[in-house]
Amino acid sequence: MEHEEGVSAVDNIVTQFNTYEDFLDSQITTLDLYYLEDEDLARQLVELGYRGSGEVIKREDFEARKAAIEIARLAERTQKKTLSSAGKELKDNFLKALAQREEDNRTGKVTIQKNHRTFWKLHQLHQKSIIFIRDRNAHGQELSGYIDYAHRLKMEDFEVYFTGNRKLLPRPTDLSFYNWDSHVAILNSSPNYQVIAENCDGLLFKYKRDRKIINVDPKVHPGDNSTRTPIQTDLYLQVVIYDHVSRRKT
Repeated sequence: MEHEEGVSAVDNIVTQFNTYEDFLDSQITTLDLYYLEDEDLARQLVELGYRGSGEVIKREDFEARKAAIEIARLAERTQKKTLSSAGKELKDNFLKALAQREEDNRTGKVTIQKNHRTFWKLHQLHQKSIIFIRDRNAHGQELSGYIDYAHRLKMEDFEVYFTGNRKLLPRPTDLSFYNWDSHVAILNSSPNYQVIAENCDGLLFKYKRDRKIINVDPKVHPGDNSTRTPIQTDLYLQVVIYDHVSRRKT
């Protein structure tokens, strides 16, 4: 409870004042200026905790929290503008699952952790997803493959998928592609994942940011910080989503 109150108090101060100097000035009384006759000295005394009636906040903590709040605000505004799924009425479970993961796969998320009473550290959580799809193309051929969701989001407009005008299907340029009729098999590494095929554990993907392995074998655990989610959908023969989370301190 005390931790939450401390966080709330710092947030209130940071959002109330544009600069750290404005915060210091709010703690200085007319009587302080009368006796000290020096505004800069009065500010220094407030910063050191010798003057002022409110909570003592260090300059670096104020500025770090101010920057974190601004980053979060800009990220939220950008995400609202860029999400292809925004405002769409999605009925199928697969499209809903894609929409839930779109923001994370586009931008990652910014979170803030507090280790001490007024010492803030900024961490960035990155969740990326690999999508396994098995279905038939327009020619009736059965296809399957693994898709780097974040990479596909950057390479094309997903508006057509969320509106239902086109089905998301594996391509020869994805992480893996297999045509069950022609027996064409293709593997490609992406900006996010390295494909590992020649090993006794079957097909593996290494996430390049943290070098963790994602194992797509349904009989084993997918790996550290990874989850496997089968999706019940009326649009495809089979869909499984593998989510991997990495954290980087900034």
